[in-house]
Amino acid sequence: MKYYQFFLLGIIFLLGACTSDPTPPAPPTDNVKKPAVKVPKFERDNAYSLIEKQLAFGPRVPGTDAHKAARDWMIEELENTGAKVIPQDFTAKHYDGRTLNGTNVIASFNPENPKRVLLAAHWDSREVADKDADPKLRKLAVPGADDGASGVAILMEIANVIKANPIDLGVDIILLDLEDQGDSGSDNIKNWCLGAQHWSKNMHVSGYRAKFGILLDMVGSENARFTKEEVSRKYAKKYVDKVWNLSQKMGYGLYFVNDETRPLVDDHLFINQLTGIPMMDIINRPVGSQSGFGEYWHTHHDDISVIDKRTLRAVGQTLLAVLYNESTGRF
Repeated sequence: MKYYQFFLLGIIFLLGACTSDPTPPAPPTDNVKKPAVKVPKFERDNAYSLIEKQLAFGPRVPGTDAHKAARDWMIEELENTGAKVIPQDFTAKHYDGRTLNGTNVIASFNPENPKRVLLAAHWDSREVADKDADPKLRKLAVPGADDGASGVAILMEIANVIKANPIDLGVDIILLDLEDQGDSGSDNIKNWCLGAQHWSKNMHVSGYRAKFGILLDMVGSENARFTKEEVSRKYAKKYVDKVWNLSQKMGYGLYFVNDETRPLVDDHLFINQLTGIPMMDIINRPVGSQSGFGEYWHTHHDDISVIDKRTLRAVGQTLLAVLYNESTGRF
């Protein structure tokens, strides 16, 4: 009996020695960590140059040669990224009764992908510097380095990054026109954000939907302070918290602060109300400012001197992290 047992044990030992170890069962998928997402680098110098290029055209006031030249340049630059570009021409009434001609420039990456994220900024410049301390300058157009050009530059550089680093996500970049031509002395909020109102009622794709949207406005100045603004919290709080948390983990907590601030009339208000797409506003709200914005707001001091490359990097890198994490289901 003992001999038979030893014989069997010997055979089992030999078989084990002559065969490879059996493949272990795969661990439960719930316990497997997804690989880290590789987020491309945002080139702040490129974004800065794109602001300089916009300023070189002059103030992008509707009806001017500078406005037309800037529009054509943006369309060409975005087409060079491989995006599907749609110039959405429209007309809208100015608060003084004039008819304004505007163009929303829409660039879509992976237009066939049903999972989409919307990014937006306005590209027009205010036609009057109504907040300028010098009365002689108040009727002249604003350069719009931060108020307009900074958001456009960041989104155009993001388009360049997507071209070089293809993404499994539908991304729509909308450069909105006629945002900044409203009447500061009126309570009629519909004087503002004319391009956003038009697009919201006439979206470039029938039945268009995005999971969420991010609006950039005044996102390039030194020591910018991006707060959780009330309209953003009302319509898109879940995504606001995610974006702010992600940015803070990346080391940009000095920019993306958890302070909650009052509601703003900006493009995101109309997109939220008219389309139902939850959209937040990343916008600078400095401490102690009488206007609630940078002291250069709606003045001739809104020029390249107010732009800080570190702020451009903080915003641009945050948005890239949002997009590339969303593309893998990690956001």
